Amino acid sequence: MRYSAFSILKNAFSGNRNWAPMWREPQPKPHYDVIIVGGGGHGLATAYYLAKEHGITNVAVLEKSYLGSGNVGRNTTIVRSNYMLEGNEPFYELSMKLWEGLEQDFNYNAMMSQRGIINLFHSDGQRDAYARRGNSMRMHGIEAELLDREQVKKMIPYLNYEHARFPVLGGLLQRRAGTARHDAVAWGYGRGADQRGVDLIQQCEVTGIRRENGVVTGVETTKGFIGCNKLALAAAGNTSTVARMADLQLPIESHVLQAFVTEGIKPAIDNVITYGAGHFYISQSDKGGLVFGANLDYYSSYAQRGNLETVEHTIEEGVSMIPGLSRVRVLRAWGGVMDMSMDGSPIIDRTAIDNLYLNCGWCYGGFKATPASGFCFAHLIARNEPHQVARLLRLDRFRRGFAIDEGGKGPQPNLH
Repeated sequence: MRYSAFSILKNAFSGNRNWAPMWREPQPKPHYDVIIVGGGGHGLATAYYLAKEHGITNVAVLEKSYLGSGNVGRNTTIVRSNYMLEGNEPFYELSMKLWEGLEQDFNYNAMMSQRGIINLFHSDGQRDAYARRGNSMRMHGIEAELLDREQVKKMIPYLNYEHARFPVLGGLLQRRAGTARHDAVAWGYGRGADQRGVDLIQQCEVTGIRRENGVVTGVETTKGFIGCNKLALAAAGNTSTVARMADLQLPIESHVLQAFVTEGIKPAIDNVITYGAGHFYISQSDKGGLVFGANLDYYSSYAQRGNLETVEHTIEEGVSMIPGLSRVRVLRAWGGVMDMSMDGSPIIDRTAIDNLYLNCGWCYGGFKATPASGFCFAHLIARNEPHQVARLLRLDRFRRGFAIDEGGKGPQPNLH
């Protein structure tokens, strides 16, 4: 069913009893051209673009839980492309351009809101760093504005501008950035892939990878063996676990990242704001809740929950930046399992096993990268060569010494 004003009106007269299901519930076939492990945003986007851009429809997406049950539904919905380094900048800009036409492309309301993101700075050194980032963006045709204190104050009057240690001196603004509804992104990609013949198989956990003569022949699952010509891993925080089934040891660690939402309040925060004195970021949802997060829990874990120390640290940062947050009640918190790479940048590449493909290491950047990740991963799977904007996101860059260290923090995943 194609969604439109006409379909809404038509179904209204039938008491909304004739809406078609979002996708089918197929049983797995014995063999597929491509199997994608992971039914999150990246796996579903990959399946969608494989079918739409390359005509490969004999594809199965295997998800051990329900579609969108992982990080795509456990993030703070921020979309941006304000990166600086060569390996990241063109990639995330491609993602931003795809975001801007995404809802029309897959005929689903992803609630894309280009409300702008402001990265605050609090020292002369931070100002210089943001000026450098903004200049790099502008040199590559990506808009960026460096705002002084008064310009930021006019846009965001409720910040703590007189903080003794971290006074707000200005910020770097990208107006095209914003937020999107995380669940709707997964649903839209899943629906679009299903319409093109892709099988979305839920409650189907991969328990083993079968190989013969050095190539993958299929996967063992809780629904039996499923054969394939090509196997693609897009399992986020569980990538290292699945990769070990093929005897791969990857340069990633799994860490918990917590996020929070408050009770609904009147419209107050028009933009996405990040705190330069910490790693705090916040926006307001359409329901009125303030959605925010900060640092990782810093220890490796596969659990989708965090600890109290990080909760306290996150809220302390938030109140330091916006004192008024102290009067708002937090409703709930959740945790996503991040696959943190050694340099803070993702990996989209073939592995040493000829027909095994890898998409991982997304750190904090996974949600905003969803369209470009799926687009470039599908290109790699279909053509066996990297897409132009993802050519530097290679698995062997750590061995070769070509790290893409956007944060400049060295080979420590928990610091990125």
